[in-house]
Amino acid sequence: MSHHVLVLGGTTEARELAARLAARPGVRVTTSLAGRVSRPGVLDGDVRIGGFGGADGLARWLREHRVDAVADATHPFATGITANAARAAAATGVAAVVLRRPGWRPGPGDRWHSAVSLTEAAALLPELGSRVFLTTGRLGLAPFVNLPQLHFLVRSVEAPEPPLPLDVEVLLARGPYTVEGERTLLREHRIDLLVTKDSGGEATAAKLEAARDLELPVVVVRRPPLPDGVDAVPDVESALTRLDLGAR
Repeated sequence: MSHHVLVLGGTTEARELAARLAARPGVRVTTSLAGRVSRPGVLDGDVRIGGFGGADGLARWLREHRVDAVADATHPFATGITANAARAAAATGVAAVVLRRPGWRPGPGDRWHSAVSLTEAAALLPELGSRVFLTTGRLGLAPFVNLPQLHFLVRSVEAPEPPLPLDVEVLLARGPYTVEGERTLLREHRIDLLVTKDSGGEATAAKLEAARDLELPVVVVRRPPLPDGVDAVPDVESALTRLDLGAR
């Protein structure tokens, strides 16, 4: 018996999940990417790029391509596709699992300030520092535009889209990063404040340890809640167990 699994991707976990599934005889994998990164790298199985046209469009795609299961392994802040996937799976009766890596937790010595949104995070900055390391992604910079008194170092995989802060320096880089490298970066740029989303995972966690070592304040944007009725598993192994495809 064959199975077709749609992996909603864009994360390290999605890449690993696709590889694990594709290695199973009788399992066909299609990974769907939003297309926000121009060079996503090689993925196991089939790959499609772009949106589906909302929950109804995704449900139609699931039917047309005879999908047996959907694994949502998108970024923790990709709320739109997660909601659409839950609705589409319910409408079509397709099995579904949401994979979310655990969020970060503050430890001894951390100086974290919590925010529910990028807008709230931006409002906190003038009281906390003047040279800001902004690691919230290239598409969410608009809330920081009206802070001309602050200097921003923005790091992203690809060039950020405008509008940009007035005083900004852009650093193009891709993780994983090391604690030593992050400490050096913070010192060289004289950073006194870090802003990040609670993405979780190890690939970009080194900046948090570096900020702790240097006793810098950190503004952490909390994750949005999952849709009602949706719960998540924390890792690839749990997702495979939830999908229950067996070792075919």
